[in-house]
Amino acid sequence: MEQLLFVILGLFLTPFSCLVMLIVLPGCFGISLGIRHFYINFLLRMFELGYQIGQKPESDSELIDQGVGHEDDDEEEKRDDEKIFVPNASSANVLIVKDSTKHLADGVKSVVNQTVERIGKENFQFSDVFYFCKKGVEAIIEDEVTKRFTAEELPSWNLLTRTSMQYQYLNIRLTLLWMAAFFFRYMVLLPVRLAVTSICMVYLLVSSAFIGYLPDSRFKQILNKYSSLTLHRMFCRCFSAIITFHNRENRAKGGICVANHTSPIDIAILSSDNVYAFIGQLHTAFMGMLQRAMSRTGTDHIWFERSEMRDRMKVTQRLKEHVDDPHKLPILIFPEGTCINNTSVMQFKKGSFEIGGTIYPVAIKYNSSFGDPFWNSSKYSMVRYLLMMMTSWAIVCDVWYLPPMVKGEDEEAIEFANRVKAAIAKQGGLLDLTWDGQLKRTRVKSIFKAKEQEEYSKIIKTD
Repeated sequence: MEQLLFVILGLFLTPFSCLVMLIVLPGCFGISLGIRHFYINFLLRMFELGYQIGQKPESDSELIDQGVGHEDDDEEEKRDDEKIFVPNASSANVLIVKDSTKHLADGVKSVVNQTVERIGKENFQFSDVFYFCKKGVEAIIEDEVTKRFTAEELPSWNLLTRTSMQYQYLNIRLTLLWMAAFFFRYMVLLPVRLAVTSICMVYLLVSSAFIGYLPDSRFKQILNKYSSLTLHRMFCRCFSAIITFHNRENRAKGGICVANHTSPIDIAILSSDNVYAFIGQLHTAFMGMLQRAMSRTGTDHIWFERSEMRDRMKVTQRLKEHVDDPHKLPILIFPEGTCINNTSVMQFKKGSFEIGGTIYPVAIKYNSSFGDPFWNSSKYSMVRYLLMMMTSWAIVCDVWYLPPMVKGEDEEAIEFANRVKAAIAKQGGLLDLTWDGQLKRTRVKSIFKAKEQEEYSKIIKTD
């Protein structure tokens, strides 16, 4: 009986010890053993293999059946396969090709100016309305806003299923490769990452309880800092995250840190390199337990009740009190208010920019080839989203710390917000859009419709 017990303990402790030694401990100290980089290089070779398999025919008999016998035909078929297997990156996730304009009215100006003499009642022709109809149909098929809330199509397939292209069914060999990748992701990666996540949760609860009993002192602040860094570094290992930080001398030392928002993982990505205070709605159940654990450490997180969130003045006041205290941590805010699909930056809410003080912009850009981090909160629950992330290959991203920015004397809050947003979009290679990200869940306000109608009326107005 004792021997059986020792065997069971050995079978359990051996993989657990390997897990701690190879993943958890290096993650605690921010040390890389080179395993993840070797893993990424292996993935690139596997993607290349899948690309080559996708181009090859099933057998030599298929070459005969397809009538392939000339070199020119081979080259033409190869080009056709490349178009099928690797779509153009610029046309990925795009249904139609249309003129890019900030407002639809801008595209109408050139058309109307050429025919302004014919738009009067006497010379009006039915064809004059065709351009307006064309722009309306284009907006119905694919508008500039809606496609920012869907997963981005990749220029080449990464053997995952989060794509509208059914690449895994091109031929049997590619299907077998996808099945092997599926087995590895769900039978190897997922159990390991769930185990690391469980360790992170236990670490959070134990460390927060211990730090919470300590009296307020410099030692408690230092201990809380390294506890937070350790926790988020371990959490990043749950997704095999490889993060490249640029210009670390611009890291936030106080005030407000703002960043573009793609995923809830953004918090762990940024907090693995710096310590922040968080702001958000107070939750219950499991999320509420985590919030209480984080607040127990003495960190000045700002949690609002749902009724208080509607009172903008209370929110602004609490933020101002936090920013004015030089001893408090920088507060991390995502001014977009929702997740965007890693292709653009949408409207920043001006509340964070009315308070004053120094703003520390941060640009985050993910490499979607190894896993798409975008969270479509209107389609996937948090649990399903985390499962999708843990069964992806890896999270690879770049983080740029931009120089701190201060509001000008005569600058309005919305102008300051747009200036910061433009700097983040430029650094991250993202599109700078003026639309509100809340259009994911709500209809367009009538005031915006009226503005576009006014622009049209000014253009087509004649004497």
